[in-house]
Amino acid sequence: MNIKILTPEYVVFEGEVDSVLLPGKNGEFHIMKNHAGIVSSLIGGNVKLYANSIDEAFAKNFTKEAGKDSVFAYAIKSGVVEFNHDKGIILCE
Repeated sequence: MNIKILTPEYVVFEGEVDSVLLPGKNGEFHIMKNHAGIVSSLIGGNVKLYANSIDEAFAKNFTKEAGKDSVFAYAIKSGVVEFNHDKGIILCE
């Protein structure tokens, strides 16, 4: 599935991932391939991408989870996600 993470200043990430874990108002939620369409607000926390690797151009924006080579985390203050047809856009600050 294709995910884009955007801030007002720059593109944090754009590429293929296996799944993404997001900090929602009612708790974290996981979006996987073939997930139903969703629009949701996000709170402060980590957006976690699950992928074998990410492009070097975007890697500088992420931290790797200790002991988990395929989990890449990006801290946000708030945001919104729209996901449909295996494509997601995360607008955040």
